Formats: sequence, structure tokens, C-alpha cells
Amino acid sequence: MNSNIEIKPIEKSKIDSVDFNNLPFGSVFSDHMLVCDFKDGEWQTPVIEPYAPISLDPSAKIFHYGQSIFEGMKAYKDTDGNTLLFRPTDNCKRLNKSAERLVIPQIPEAIFMEGLKALLKVDEAWIPTNDGSSLYIRPFMFASGNGFHASPADAYKLMICTAPSGAYFAGKVKVLIEEKYARAANGGVGFAKAGGNYAAQFYPTQLAIEKGYNQVIWTDDHKHEYIEEAGAMNIFIRIHDTLITSPTSDRILDGITRKSIIQIAKDRGIDVEVRKISVSEVIAAAQSGSLKEMFGAGTAAVISPISGFGYQDTDYDLPELDKPFAATLKKAITDIQTNKAEDPYGWRVVVK
Repeated sequence: MNSNIEIKPIEKSKIDSVDFNNLPFGSVFSDHMLVCDFKDGEWQTPVIEPYAPISLDPSAKIFHYGQSIFEGMKAYKDTDGNTLLFRPTDNCKRLNKSAERLVIPQIPEAIFMEGLKALLKVDEAWIPTNDGSSLYIRPFMFASGNGFHASPADAYKLMICTAPSGAYFAGKVKVLIEEKYARAANGGVGFAKAGGNYAAQFYPTQLAIEKGYNQVIWTDDHKHEYIEEAGAMNIFIRIHDTLITSPTSDRILDGITRKSIIQIAKDRGIDVEVRKISVSEVIAAAQSGSLKEMFGAGTAAVISPISGFGYQDTDYDLPELDKPFAATLKKAITDIQTNKAEDPYGWRVVVK
């Protein structure tokens, strides 16, 4: 363990009460969490302590002005018992990119990585080994400083909590292309993993659920003309044998799974286009039969196939394929993540 990290072990683990064969996603929590405070202008010594509620003053600025950001990661076990991470420094870089946009102090990569690895060593027994399961990791930072004045706080917390989890989505999802509400706007915080982005999605998503859909496909904030994201995930669209995804921008998250899919697909000879794609192009492809696949991509689900979508009171079903790109690419990524395949990219990190 790193000598600069204080460890306060739990007196009695609750691991024996957990059914690892029937894990929900993100609602069973491991024994410990990491807490690191920013105060007096600097980050303090990280502490690993038993998972428990935290105490905040009612005037803590997180409650009033929403300075809150997060990341999503996973840890895996391979057949040799090694603990594995996937592109963790990319998560740290993105966390700091989000922090900069919300005027939160950036966390030094050494504190983030050493703290994360120490936490995983303490709770190593919580990493599931069943196929499709993983230890979901949630790093987050928020304003803990007090005061009602509308300004950045003077104190912040970095916390990392973990949850042994099963699959995020079961089966395929049906989505509704959004025509009124926008996830993000130019010059806004859509590229950041800010908590408020997700809170603002809940209402239009609930409206879609009431209509019989699982999620929303977000379109641009101006004319709702272009496809941008799928729920809380990046989106890929296959027309004929070409895989298309929107370019990142102020409005679109620079997804780590998205980047991985693009690289793997290109290396496997799949034609990939990173460009704007209009709703009208997708509708025309669906009507002509050239629209073969749509899927969301993100850490939690890795790849989530879309079975159909709705637009302007019309539903469109996607074909059932024998060898969909979604399944091939998901297997390629998860095999790298779990050390079932070679990692030519250096994405897999062994926790030592």
C-alpha cells in the first residue's frame, strides 16, 4: 500500500451477505471507499475508510449550485487472479477536464491512480469473477465548502466508491428520437460528466418511457436535425457496412468506450465514419433497408444494441443479424478488459 494513503479497515466485512450470482447494477456496495479533501488550497492525504454515509453542512454548495462531476470505470479479475483496469488514466484526464469546466480543483493523477489502486487492493475480494460481472467504480468530486453566495466553493471532496455489479441492460432497447428537449447546448457542459447533465435528462426520458420506449436518442439543440447521443451513452449507427458516430463537441461526451470501438473497428477492417448524421438520413436508411444496426456505447453496458426506434409517431424495427458488429465489438473489448485476448493498445492495466 502507498504510505501516503491512510487506511481505516472495516471491523467486519459484509461480503458474506452478498449473492454474487445475482448482482444488480450499482446498488450493492463494497466495504470501503476513498475520501480525499481539498481545503486550504491543496489536496489532503487520501483516506480509505468503511463505506458509510457522509456528513455535510446544509449550506454546502453542492446542494445549491451543482458543482458535481463523476466518472464510470470497472475492475475485472482474470483467470490468474490479477486485478485489471481499462484505460484508467483516460478517466482521470476526463475527470479533470470536467473539473476545469465546473471550476473544481483538478486532482493530481498520482493521487487518483494510487488511491484507486489502494482501494482495489483493500476490497479485492469484492471483484466478481462471473461472466458479465465486474466491480463498477464511481469516482466523483463535489463542492463541500459552505455558503449561500453564488460562487465556486473553497472546499471539495474526491470520493471513490465501488459496487460489484451484473449487466447494466438486459437485452436490447427501444428508443425515441427526441424532437423537443435537448441534452446539451453549444458552449455548455455537455462534454463534461456533470451530475446536472443527467438530472436534466430524466424528465424527457420519463416521457419516452411512458410512451413505451426505454431511452431517448438526443438530437442537436438548434433544429433537432442531427443524431448526437443515446440516453447516457454515445451512439453508433451502421448503414450498409459502414459504422457512423457523431464527432465529439461541446455537447457530446468523449466516451472512452467510444474511442475504443472506433480503434478496434478500424483495425478489423470495418469502415468507420466520424461525422454528423441527420435524422433524415437514418429514416431514409431504415425505409430502404440499408440501416443494419444502432447501438449505444459506454462504460456501464459496454455496448447496448437498439432493437428499434420511434420518430414522429412511427416506429422502425432494426433487422436481426447473424453477425452484428455490436456483438463482435463488444466481445473484442471485453476480452481485452478481462485478459482473454491480447491487448495491442496498452489499454489494460494490472493493479499491483
